[in-house]
Amino acid sequence: MEVAANCSLRVKRPLLDPRFEGYKLSLEPLPCYQLELDAAVAEVKLRDDQYTLEHMHAFGMFNYLHCDSWNQDSVYYIDTLGRIMTLTVMLDTALGKPREVFRLPTDLTTYDARLCASLYFTSPTWVTLSDGTGRLYVIATGERGNNASEKWEIVFNEELGNPFIIIHSISLQKVEEHSIATLLLRIEKEDLDMKGSGFYVCLEWVTISKKNKDSQKYEIIKRDVLHGKSVPHYAAIEPDGNGLMIVSYKSFQFVQSGQNLDENMHEDMPQEIKEPLYHWQQTEDDLTVTIQLPEGNTKDDIQIQFLPENISIVLRDQLFLEGKLYSSIDHESSTWIIKENNSLEISLIKKNAGLTWPELVVGDERGELIRDSAQCAAIAERLMHLTSEELNPNPEREKPPCNAQELEECDVFFDESSSLCRFDGSTFKTTHVVNLGSNQYLFSVIVDPKEMPCFCLRHDVDALLWQPHSSQQDEMWEHIATFNALGYVQASKRDKKFFACAPDYSYAALCECLRRVFIYRQPTPMATVLYNRKEGRKVGQVAKQQVASLETNEPILGFQATNERLFVLTTKNLFLIKVNTEN
Repeated sequence: MEVAANCSLRVKRPLLDPRFEGYKLSLEPLPCYQLELDAAVAEVKLRDDQYTLEHMHAFGMFNYLHCDSWNQDSVYYIDTLGRIMTLTVMLDTALGKPREVFRLPTDLTTYDARLCASLYFTSPTWVTLSDGTGRLYVIATGERGNNASEKWEIVFNEELGNPFIIIHSISLQKVEEHSIATLLLRIEKEDLDMKGSGFYVCLEWVTISKKNKDSQKYEIIKRDVLHGKSVPHYAAIEPDGNGLMIVSYKSFQFVQSGQNLDENMHEDMPQEIKEPLYHWQQTEDDLTVTIQLPEGNTKDDIQIQFLPENISIVLRDQLFLEGKLYSSIDHESSTWIIKENNSLEISLIKKNAGLTWPELVVGDERGELIRDSAQCAAIAERLMHLTSEELNPNPEREKPPCNAQELEECDVFFDESSSLCRFDGSTFKTTHVVNLGSNQYLFSVIVDPKEMPCFCLRHDVDALLWQPHSSQQDEMWEHIATFNALGYVQASKRDKKFFACAPDYSYAALCECLRRVFIYRQPTPMATVLYNRKEGRKVGQVAKQQVASLETNEPILGFQATNERLFVLTTKNLFLIKVNTEN
């Protein structure tokens, strides 16, 4: 069995600035223009059955404003009338009204269980579109841009099952074949609700192709499916269509191969993501084990034997769990009950109160331990003696060494580390893996639309921008830009919603849920001489922070950054902030 190569991201030291002074607040006014929309943005709010964190990440934080990376002066949104509207900026001081370029054929208001409509600008002449009901469209747009008479024409549309959003799309042109490969995201419900929410994330890689010039019909030639337990931070198809890159908190696996693969390939594929057999949690005095029962089970189908150091669970004459417990229990006081949600709840009383069990049954890894916040706080308190705010210069004589640096609140990462994986498009094996550790994912941006989108990661206090190069096996990810101290700064913005940067890296920007936009510019030379008082040296350049406050009480639904300007979308208004004021 082939093992994926463990890789690392190589930071370019010349792109780092260890003597960065920080951002200076600039009160220079930023020109801001406001356009009122003819119809409200087609916002789709989360339903009662979309209650998980994954639903919030995928749909609740959806960016309703789309930037045409092939024509940076154009942004698009979809309104409640089913129209795709665009604003093309020729001159900031003479803005026209957003105009309609396409209208969805279906009335979206008749669908109760729909998602937000999404579109992706695949190439200068192609767009992929989802109406949020489960239907995928491929649209030939012709050359987009300043031509007000451009006509969008549907060349493919098909129902693909449950509703989805589009997260990436590419156009592939071979000798006599044109293909569109697109990546769709769904959040599906498990057939057997084993624990908690019972949802998983589904990525579908769909390839649509027209075989030759004579044929006018585009058809699906391949559908590949990956499953995971968390919404990916980043997922993109390589420009040649030969692979897929994913940054995610929990790993993904292919579960269904395309139509053009032989059947032998399926044997190596995991057919489903294995759920824990049981879940358990503990206090200082007892343990609680929860098992989801199959439909139709009654108390007569359950046989549980409690012994001082062993447990045996039989369901419908089938041995479910048996083995030696980690520590002794009071077997006479231990009980079990069937709950209203058809789950079996077993209570085990600890003989040694206060002892923390690392596992329930010795050697059994099929269960999952659930810790609550109170337990985590208690563990942290017990470990507090290992740290101190006071530097001890002589640790061997008095007390153990300590960490003299106290973490600030914005330094704490609550997520476990994410990973960056590269999947081969033909074998569906993971070929490269990068463990990102504490390199928190921040945002992605398209620097060159012919290349894969870049992703930005926090490295210590800085934010580093990485450009994937799928054709370079040795240097697959290139460090192309650094935003000094921005990893630290953004962590303190508790209400941030969207994060972006200019494709030429001249600035980064983030917006809050309401009203405020923060802009962080790269250092630029100073016209006057400044001195660092502590070091007594000249400061040749300074980085500016600017804050724009929008005149609206509506929540921000969309946010896009270009080299010249920022676009901010609310329910009924589109704001344009002129960032590059030198032109």
